[in-house]
Amino acid sequence: MSKKELSAEQTHGLLNTLKTRFEKNMNRHKGFEWAEMQAKLEANAEKLWVLDEMEVTGGEPDVVDYDQATGEYVFYDCSAESPKGRRSVCYDLEGLASRKEHQPENNAIDMAAAMGIELLTEEQYRFLQQLGKFDTKTSSWIVTPPEIRKLGGALFGDRRYDHVFVYHNGAQSYYAARAFRGLLRV
Repeated sequence: MSKKELSAEQTHGLLNTLKTRFEKNMNRHKGFEWAEMQAKLEANAEKLWVLDEMEVTGGEPDVVDYDQATGEYVFYDCSAESPKGRRSVCYDLEGLASRKEHQPENNAIDMAAAMGIELLTEEQYRFLQQLGKFDTKTSSWIVTPPEIRKLGGALFGDRRYDHVFVYHNGAQSYYAARAFRGLLRV
């Protein structure tokens, strides 16, 4: 078994978790059939490993979209608050390196890459917020446009006062209540 492959027992457990979440949150994926997704997942062990990484870090992945052009289902982190296992990280390696004191252990961009997921863009984050109320007490780093990042900034989003906000911080900043949300295409 390779490093990025689950055992049969882990696969069974993850598929049960995903199916239960899928059935409990039909508003996120109207018209989708679990059997089709399960077949795609079972045929791709590495994607299952990635979904497991999303799950064990607290992301509660669920399918929220289908890309007609590529034939891929799109899973987002759908935990009510930012994933606990990914909090207290700055935005990227450059931001991490610029901290002279109290460096966090990691950064969102590198963690997402190691997990095999993409950070949500502002558009994707706003789409997620149409499916429920997320980040009402926490916040999540999102993809930052190069022109903002070049000047030292990074973007994050949250929901307050029943509205979705996108803000900025220095990329080197980190907070106990800020993580990142990602997506996976299967």
